[in-house]
Amino acid sequence: MDAPIRWLCALHGWLLPWRCLLCGDAGADGMDLCAECAAELPRNTHRCRRCALPLPISASQCGRCQRKPPPWDTAWAPFRYAWPLDRLETRFKFHRDLAAGRALAAMWLREPPPLDMPALILPVPLHRRRLRQRGYNQTVELARPLARAWDVPCRHDLLQRTRHTDAQTGLDAVARRRNLRHAFVLNPAIALPPHVAVLDDVFTTGATLAECTRVLKRAGVARVDVWALARAPIPHQ
Repeated sequence: MDAPIRWLCALHGWLLPWRCLLCGDAGADGMDLCAECAAELPRNTHRCRRCALPLPISASQCGRCQRKPPPWDTAWAPFRYAWPLDRLETRFKFHRDLAAGRALAAMWLREPPPLDMPALILPVPLHRRRLRQRGYNQTVELARPLARAWDVPCRHDLLQRTRHTDAQTGLDAVARRRNLRHAFVLNPAIALPPHVAVLDDVFTTGATLAECTRVLKRAGVARVDVWALARAPIPHQ
């Protein structure tokens, strides 16, 4: 941690002490999480390198990816969507708890990043109607700290959501794909690099990330990686 950041963290801790958002104890390392709760966040240690699905042993492709390869090239999700991360994510996404989002972004930054960095990070966009309702795009709030730390440009105006869709929660995989068809377009005024990463908060079926990837591939992007804070297990259909 750089000296100015350490100084600011110390000043913050003196004026407004960090408090763990999960248990209420004192926060640690300049975060609103204590060391014990931070250690409890479920790491996605063994996973499919193609879709980030948690596995007993890491593999280049899981059975699903072998049967039907996804449109993206690689996936990275350093956490599993499980307790207590799911509690922080719900507070951040649906209850306007930006402190929970900052804690999640800080924990993401502590995980080893991909070796092959993209030239651009694209947060999954919200439709303007949902953005007005929520007040912020949770994927943008997660993407910005990563982009600053790794010196990778982040553009929230390149990939656009032009069609308002039903919430994905509660839909099966087929309904999710149908729900997102033709929902995304690209801003034609912005040039695309050959390697980009599309970033989402939670990777469930991958329908949103797949639709974004198809739009980018059709526009000529050679490599699209998908990143998510957390990978959910495959839902029962």
